[in-house]
Amino acid sequence: MYSFCNDYSEGAHPRILKALIDTNLEQTIGYGEDRYTLEAIELLRKHIGRHDIDIHLLPGGTHTNLTAISAFLRPHEAVIAAETAHILVHETGAIEATGHKVISIQVDDGKLKPSMLQKVLEEHCDEHMVKPRLVYISNSTEVGTIYDREEIEQLSSFCRKNRLLFFMDGARLGSALCCSNSGLKLADLAKWLDAFYIGGTKNGALIGEALIICREDLKEDFRFHMKQKGALLAKGRILGIQFLELFKDDLYFELARHANDMAMLLRDGIRKAGFDSLTDSPSNQQFPILPDSLIASLQEKYMFNIGTRIDPDHSVIRLVTSWATPKEAVQDFIADLKRLQNVN
Repeated sequence: MYSFCNDYSEGAHPRILKALIDTNLEQTIGYGEDRYTLEAIELLRKHIGRHDIDIHLLPGGTHTNLTAISAFLRPHEAVIAAETAHILVHETGAIEATGHKVISIQVDDGKLKPSMLQKVLEEHCDEHMVKPRLVYISNSTEVGTIYDREEIEQLSSFCRKNRLLFFMDGARLGSALCCSNSGLKLADLAKWLDAFYIGGTKNGALIGEALIICREDLKEDFRFHMKQKGALLAKGRILGIQFLELFKDDLYFELARHANDMAMLLRDGIRKAGFDSLTDSPSNQQFPILPDSLIASLQEKYMFNIGTRIDPDHSVIRLVTSWATPKEAVQDFIADLKRLQNVN
């Protein structure tokens, strides 16, 4: 059985494992104040092109989302997010558990637009309702689509005009940045977002996300928030060493490009077999629509997630490629898809 369920099925890139082993018996200061973490932070600042940003390394995406969002908001303030957003669907109410409502917006392609945000602001007009304060987006989105440069700039302009905080979930940011139609760089994100994070867990690291705080008034006491939410690791070096390896050269982007390349092979093969997709995804998540009988046959050899039922006989499946997906696995899947298509 080969798994296309997610992009964290494998452990970590061999270079990262070697770096962890080579430094294993060194004694370092704890809680992210070790030399590896400090070096990683300076390296990320250099990549982003700004030295006035705060950077914190946290274990995972949910930790990062709930710690950042709850730190940035006052008790009566709320988050605006797409109905497919990770914080709304797959984080067990973590944001609501901190006392902040998530205002859901219905979307077609996983992406928010300024007109959608304007409607929310008009509907929440006084102190008898929560106050919309933070706009949450994921890039890439939960349905594989990405925000391009123009879309991010437009959202940023709207947020600043309306005094909204702009926050990006970057769990799959590597894939988004390496899509051919993205046009975005890390420096652009630091210019247009108040905070965002660079996902390591889904791009070759064992664990770890790098939170970038660009807005001055969001920086104060953030390590207190991390400690209170259980996100300040005693062995912080584990995160620092990994981000050093990912960003000391182009490894981070190399791994993301590989995941995207494998996804494009899947997408092209599925299209040539005559099947449509739920979204036109340029990222490492693909959502083909297949007959249920064909899905059942494919499950005998492959693992993947089954999503929305399109009609009585067809459903959407999600195929996710990773930094470690071998080309042979993709070719085998396409060959089996075509063979079983004729059988079913």
